[in-house]
Amino acid sequence: MVIVLGLFLVLPILMALWVSLLHWDGQSNPFSGQAKFVGLDNYKALLVDDGLDRTLFATSLRNNAYYVLLTVPVQTVLALGLAIIVNQRLLRARSALRTAFFFPSVTSSIAVSTIFLFLFQGSGAVNTALSWIGVKGPNWFNDPRGVLSMLLGGLGLVDTGHPTGLLADHSFLGLSWFEWLAGPSVAMCTIILLAVWTTSGTFMLIFLAALQDIPRELEEAAAIEGVNRRQMLRYVTLPALRPVLFLVLTLGLISTWQVFDQVYVMSQGAPGNTTLTPAFLSYSSAFDDADFGQGAAIAFILLALILIMTGAQRYLMRERTPRNRRSR
Repeated sequence: MVIVLGLFLVLPILMALWVSLLHWDGQSNPFSGQAKFVGLDNYKALLVDDGLDRTLFATSLRNNAYYVLLTVPVQTVLALGLAIIVNQRLLRARSALRTAFFFPSVTSSIAVSTIFLFLFQGSGAVNTALSWIGVKGPNWFNDPRGVLSMLLGGLGLVDTGHPTGLLADHSFLGLSWFEWLAGPSVAMCTIILLAVWTTSGTFMLIFLAALQDIPRELEEAAAIEGVNRRQMLRYVTLPALRPVLFLVLTLGLISTWQVFDQVYVMSQGAPGNTTLTPAFLSYSSAFDDADFGQGAAIAFILLALILIMTGAQRYLMRERTPRNRRSR
């Protein structure tokens, strides 16, 4: 096992780390000295130096951050709710419901993405259904506007065309605060809906297995004490699900920061780079622009970001034991 992991995991990671320090076009052998060694220049271009590379990378981080902030909580809550529903012992057709809820998770992501393209076209089924209730739906995959900026602009709080003040005068990684706080685009919201629909079923099964592992005696004792359903969920079910909840959140966090398939099939970063993600930018830099060094650097920055956020999540969800008071 150590040999297999070393050969197919550790060694490729070390090779990619070396490539991230080179200016390599993919045509020569990067380990023969033919590629130019540039050190940390690829990382500086993404994080420090003003230019298009840093702007695109910051844009991809902003888009992916909103994707994570919306997708992970929604899919977790939805998966837990579905698991609680299908775990009811008196519910009829439980097996059929489990299959129906889980079915999107086993469907090809490419096929589902293609279906969503047809559904959310300007004249697609979603806009047709909205028209029945008098709502004119947007041109989903061609609308680059951020939903938060649209909301603030509709309320008259911000001039979205010419933002002023702190939002326009301050910036981070080459993007103004207004661009950071504009929210996910309408196109990105569509991809978020797709992600929630396709992943909730998998996490539902994980929660369902954990719910069935909770001792019935614990629930019966709580019922005897007169707790209601909300109290049962808060004081009995959720504490028992803490390790599984951490697992689901960790898996969701990692997968959402690595989103690629849906972006590649549905938008490739369009419109206006509002669906661009670090994973797709890494692929585009390497295979479209023939800059494999920068593509590898993006991948390692993304890896560091995922490790930091996973560690922070583990710290926040750790078991907290009460401290013993010192006896006087």
